[in-house]
Amino acid sequence: MKTIRFGILGSGFMGSTHAEAIRRLPNATLVALTGGSRAPALAEKHGVPCDPSLDALLRRPDLDALIVTTPHHLHVEEAVKAFAAGKHVLVEKPLATSVADCDRILAAAARSGKALGLGYQQRFRVNNARAHDLIRDGAIGRVLTIQASMPMYAGAVKSGGFGGNWEWWNNPASLGHLLNSAPHAIDILRWFTGGEVATVSAFCRTLLPDVPVEDTTMALLELNTGAICSLFSSRALPTPSFPGEEFRFRIVGATGLIDLDAYSELRLNDGKGWRVMSTQPTVGHEGANTAYGDVRMQAYCDQLASFIDRVEGKTPTVVGSGADGRAGVAACLAMLRSSAERRWVSLDEKP
Repeated sequence: MKTIRFGILGSGFMGSTHAEAIRRLPNATLVALTGGSRAPALAEKHGVPCDPSLDALLRRPDLDALIVTTPHHLHVEEAVKAFAAGKHVLVEKPLATSVADCDRILAAAARSGKALGLGYQQRFRVNNARAHDLIRDGAIGRVLTIQASMPMYAGAVKSGGFGGNWEWWNNPASLGHLLNSAPHAIDILRWFTGGEVATVSAFCRTLLPDVPVEDTTMALLELNTGAICSLFSSRALPTPSFPGEEFRFRIVGATGLIDLDAYSELRLNDGKGWRVMSTQPTVGHEGANTAYGDVRMQAYCDQLASFIDRVEGKTPTVVGSGADGRAGVAACLAMLRSSAERRWVSLDEKP
């Protein structure tokens, strides 16, 4: 079994998460990392060098792949540079902050012939994967409507012992909360239905005091399959979120219903009454003491294993692709544009 040698760019919560995933896989090893004030401590924890820069990391002859976990607006230059150095790249979502920058990354990956993966770990949660299989197997017939809900209480993360400076959330260069959260929901909608977002209408607002970027969005989306969807994304909650609503999808099919709570139960009603089809154990991402436990790490380990399959040329792989990353960014930007211009926006329009 070949071992894939990884480097990590970024030393925050997600950099630490990917370092832990690498540690847990038998065919992956961490050779070095760089970037961020916590990089020296993270490197010491995992017994690897802390390189002084991305350029130094990419010059390593023992590096096969780079995982990018930096703020959103930095992804494009870092990913393009890594592909130019002949490395495979896994980018945390979102892929970039513009469709043009997504295309730059996809073009760089194509020129290099190296693998590009997206950090869409929700594909690997127990209930989400089971719901995907049920829908694709025809358990509820053709998907007609989906309600997606993803409100979060940002205070839990900021005060949960994760450390670091979370001000990048408010940096206009990263555009706002929608681009940080909604790509997961867009990916699930596309993954479940096999369709693409065609048209959107949205209201985007800033509800928190002293925040310069969008923190709440209500949107309607039409897929090219004919399905219509609603999306609620917000971090402007004054207290911990509504029980069971943090990442929930209510799916209406032509012959049945699915109630998907990504962090609790997946329930199906296909005319035979409601029944539980799978259960996701408590993920425990609310606090640093549980964030690196087995349950939360399962999705990241499976995602990394799927990315390694892509690196090795094995198909099919579940890990998100560059095209999946581009689609998420395009849909989010269309929502922001719809709100700004107060109109429906078609995703085939030129920005």
